[in-house]
Amino acid sequence: MSEKTTSVRNRSAFITGASAGIGKALALALLRDGWQVWGTSRDLQRLDSFSSERGFHPVEFDLAEPSRASHDEFKSADETAGGFQLVVNNAGFGHFGMFAETKWPEWQTQLQAMISQTTALIHEQVRLMRQREGGTIVNVSSLATEFPLPFMSGYNMSKAAISALSESLVQELRGTGICVIDFRPGDVRTGFNKAMSADARDAINAQPDSDLAAAWRKMETHVAAAPSAEQVVAALLRAVKKGRPGVVRSGGFFQATLAPSLIRLAPQYLARHIRWRYFGI
Repeated sequence: MSEKTTSVRNRSAFITGASAGIGKALALALLRDGWQVWGTSRDLQRLDSFSSERGFHPVEFDLAEPSRASHDEFKSADETAGGFQLVVNNAGFGHFGMFAETKWPEWQTQLQAMISQTTALIHEQVRLMRQREGGTIVNVSSLATEFPLPFMSGYNMSKAAISALSESLVQELRGTGICVIDFRPGDVRTGFNKAMSADARDAINAQPDSDLAAAWRKMETHVAAAPSAEQVVAALLRAVKKGRPGVVRSGGFFQATLAPSLIRLAPQYLARHIRWRYFGI
């Protein structure tokens, strides 16, 4: 982080979706480095693994709830912490299936949580950090913004929206002491795919002759060979310490380095063909 940012307040962080995956690995890394960490989950029992960790503050927080309750929880935590030096908007989820076959309430819940509610939360974070003249906001999007995942249109759309917001904030917040990082991990060895397995099974059963089964098998194979959450978090923390705003990619060589370059340089039809072949469809 920049000198101005680190001098604003004590080392305190707020992480949404801290009960598993990247959020949990990040919370543990910060705690072991002496930070105070406020970590959220929709179910407080899922944060029980932090019960022996000094400096961890569990927060019940559900972005899927269409109210300002979660944002009030953030403001309360921010006041208790004396202002967060670091906030990480990590919470999110995916649905696997055909666009037209996905029921509208599922779409509505995902877009409400991952675009509308997350944007409202970031709005509050920016407002409070401007008052204190510093801090770092990490919006966890995905390499899916550049390399869209098949049959996960809601997830792709949501992550692309947050990436677009991050780029806008990088421009708007120049000179304010606030660093905005658009963190784009590729596949990570977490339980993310497991949480979608019921969706995948139902979708494949409903469309047995489609590319769904092939794409799901490839996605499972990619995740099994992907970096661990701890490796991804190490890359994120290096970026946070540098205090350099903008896009930070993390993942295997193909996803994080080669594919983005190919997509930028190749004609659209060729880029699309590369994506389809990569996912076995």
